[in-house]
Amino acid sequence: MSQLNFQGIIPILITPFDAKGGIDFDSLQQLIEFNIAAGVHGLGIALGSEIFKLSDAERDQVLKVTVETVNGRVPVVMNTSAPGTDIAVSLSRRAQDLGADALMIYPMSFMPTGPESMLDLFDRLDAFVTLPIILQDVPQAPIGADAVRRIVLHASRTAAIKVETLPTVPQVSRMAAKVAEKLTVIGGAGGSYMIEEFRRGARGTMPFCSQPEDFVAVWNHLLDGNESTARVLFDDKIMAINRLAAQDGDIFYHVHKQILHRRGIIANAYVRSPTCSIDAITQREIDTLLDQFY
Repeated sequence: MSQLNFQGIIPILITPFDAKGGIDFDSLQQLIEFNIAAGVHGLGIALGSEIFKLSDAERDQVLKVTVETVNGRVPVVMNTSAPGTDIAVSLSRRAQDLGADALMIYPMSFMPTGPESMLDLFDRLDAFVTLPIILQDVPQAPIGADAVRRIVLHASRTAAIKVETLPTVPQVSRMAAKVAEKLTVIGGAGGSYMIEEFRRGARGTMPFCSQPEDFVAVWNHLLDGNESTARVLFDDKIMAINRLAAQDGDIFYHVHKQILHRRGIIANAYVRSPTCSIDAITQREIDTLLDQFY
């Protein structure tokens, strides 16, 4: 993945916690090594990392440890989205100072104000940061393809668009038609539609970090033109887990952390509050999949 060409599998790291809710940096380092050994093309720190539950000091430390552990082997993407422009600029400057290779930002979603606010933010960022930016299209603050094109033409640092507004597949088609010559289109939403998105012009995806070897294998099959093999592997190893992880609220944190704990990558599957409670039926479903795959 070159500086301005975000392609391939770029998992979002979970933040491992100990049984009391403190950050487990040993597990974080092990998680990073696990993903790099699987052949991922980058790593991200974002909503899937529970960053909105971290203090400013904790955010800094997670990024610092990640950058130091990665040591230049793959690019590190840091989400610096915030409810206000000044905060987003401050977080972006801090991420650059701590060694992030790229930023990921979605529009202000608490009180959405449309593309104009993003244009203002990018103007402000131009004065302080030199990193490429992934523009994130999220359900709570969707960005239409025309608005993305306007932002791209205005802000040269924009390097990619991550599509997560549902349904993602037609949204990828619209983005590819409007901005593919300017931006790399990548998928999100746990990578659940990565094959369909690839057909329509997506050149990467940002899934969770619990099955990196499976996502990399599927990606390599797609690049080699072996879509049928990619589909078999995807349906066998990824789809069942993604379906379960998407059932309710933030259950995905619990599912992916339990996978990583079962695989011996992290020491504890603790999810910080607030979080959904896992009922007995759902826990049995998680256990069944863990027993089947790991």
